[in-house]
Amino acid sequence: MTKLSVNVNKIATLRNSRGGDTPNLLKMSTDIQEFGGQGITIHPRPDERHIRYQDAYDLKPIVYTEYNIEGNPISKFIDLVLEVKPTQVTLVPDAIDAITSNAGWDTKKHKDFLSEVISEFKRNGIRTSIFVDPVVEMIEGAAKTGTDRIELYTEEYASQYALGNKEAVKPYSACAQLSIDLGMGVNAGHDLSLDNIKFFKDNIPGLLEVSIGHALISESLYLGIENVINMYLHRLK
Repeated sequence: MTKLSVNVNKIATLRNSRGGDTPNLLKMSTDIQEFGGQGITIHPRPDERHIRYQDAYDLKPIVYTEYNIEGNPISKFIDLVLEVKPTQVTLVPDAIDAITSNAGWDTKKHKDFLSEVISEFKRNGIRTSIFVDPVVEMIEGAAKTGTDRIELYTEEYASQYALGNKEAVKPYSACAQLSIDLGMGVNAGHDLSLDNIKFFKDNIPGLLEVSIGHALISESLYLGIENVINMYLHRLK
C-alpha cells in the first residue's frame, strides 16, 4: 500500500490567521495519525506564514508515524533538519517568495550542491528525497546525487486529469519506473486529491508515499477529516 503523509501547513495557516492556537497543530497532527494517516509532512518557509520553525521541534515528539520535512535547503533549513532529525527530508527548490512549490529541481545543474546536502543528511541518518518534474534527464540527474528517493511533482498530472486527459500520467509512470531501475524510491505530491489519486496510484509503479495537504484539508471542510483520511487510504490500497 502507498503511504499517506498529511501535509499540515493549512492547519497552521488557519491557526496563524487569528494569532492564537486554534486549531491546535499538535492535537490535529496527533488526531490525523490516530485516524489512520501514515505520516505528517510540514513545509516551513522563511517567512513562517504557515508552519513556524518552532513547530518543527514541537512536532518531533508528537509524530510517531513518519515525519517528513520539506523545503529549500538554505542554511536555516539545513540546521533545522539536522537538529530535528525527521524520518525524511524532501528538498524543494522554492523561491523565497513562492506561494507554493511550482517546479522541480534541475538535478543536472545543481548536482554538486544537492550531492553535498544529501550526503550531510544521510550521514545523520535522515532519508532524503528530491522534488522533480517527470523528465527523464532530471530522474537520471537525481540518481547521481545519491538521494534515496524522488518526489514526482504532480501539478501537471492533476491539471490534465481534471480536463479528462488521462494520458498525462504516462510521463510519471515512465519516470517512476526509471527511478526504480536506478535504485531510488518514488514519492509524489502536489494537487493530488480524492478525485485523481486512485488513477495516479494505479498507474505509478512502486509508489511508496504521497504527501497531500491543500486538497485533503479542503475536502475535510465538507466531509470531515477522519472520513477523508479513510477515503484516501481506501484509494491507496
